[in-house]
Amino acid sequence: MTVINSSLPEKDREVAGTALQATLVDLLDLSLVAKQAHWNLYGPRFRSIHLQLDEVVVTARAFADTVAERAAALGVSPDGRGVTIAGTSGVPSFPGGWIKDGDAVDALVRTFAAVTKRVRARIEETGPADAVTQDLLIGLTAELEKQSWMFQAENRV
Repeated sequence: MTVINSSLPEKDREVAGTALQATLVDLLDLSLVAKQAHWNLYGPRFRSIHLQLDEVVVTARAFADTVAERAAALGVSPDGRGVTIAGTSGVPSFPGGWIKDGDAVDALVRTFAAVTKRVRARIEETGPADAVTQDLLIGLTAELEKQSWMFQAENRV
């Protein structure tokens, strides 16, 4: 049931909605992983990576909001509850406790690779169904790849 009507045919709305929901969950989990690293980071590059992790959080949360609002505009109720994130995220697990700066960077690079791969698959899925959602996912992928590049450059010492 939806309280919002969409101009998309039902089948296309379902495709776009499924992609948006999965992306929302991945982005919210990415923001949590980045905050976990941010709080537990140590090492000689602490300050620069600590600040860079905050950029990831801001970016992930901003895109999560845009993705959730796109879903709502299509009549798909976005679900960002913790239980939903824990049960459906495709973000790789992140270690608990203190983490050395280089290890955090490596983990974030792996995380960006996994999330980007999943979003790229959704770009393909949404193309025939909804060009607007596809465009949003393309913009998100560009930002994820930019963040990945910046973290990869950190560990090329």
